[in-house]
Amino acid sequence: MNKRLKESVNGFEKVKTILGSETLLEGNLKFKDSLRICGKFKGTIKTDGYLEIDRDAQVEADVEAKFIKIAGMLKGNVLDSQRLEMYENAKVYGNVKTEILKVDDGVVFEGKCEMKK
Repeated sequence: MNKRLKESVNGFEKVKTILGSETLLEGNLKFKDSLRICGKFKGTIKTDGYLEIDRDAQVEADVEAKFIKIAGMLKGNVLDSQRLEMYENAKVYGNVKTEILKVDDGVVFEGKCEMKK
């Protein structure tokens, strides 16, 4: 795991559920605590918790999550979040709506950004 991802998880140091690199999942995903996606997912994601998209992950989904960290690829909109972090080499194709946005050098972001108050 990327050390920087682990250091700034806002109280979610331990990811409770992991979809492994060999996972291919399609559908509507809802969860309470924390999830790391390392494989492929297509559909919708909704949580009041923490979502991490690992560096090798490929996600095609509209996302609603309290805290989101992206190191892989997301094709879809971030509909609502308190904090969104995009790490080096992340690729995000879609519009985002968040209160706090952190973008590292080397990120590809194609879309619009709306900052919530």
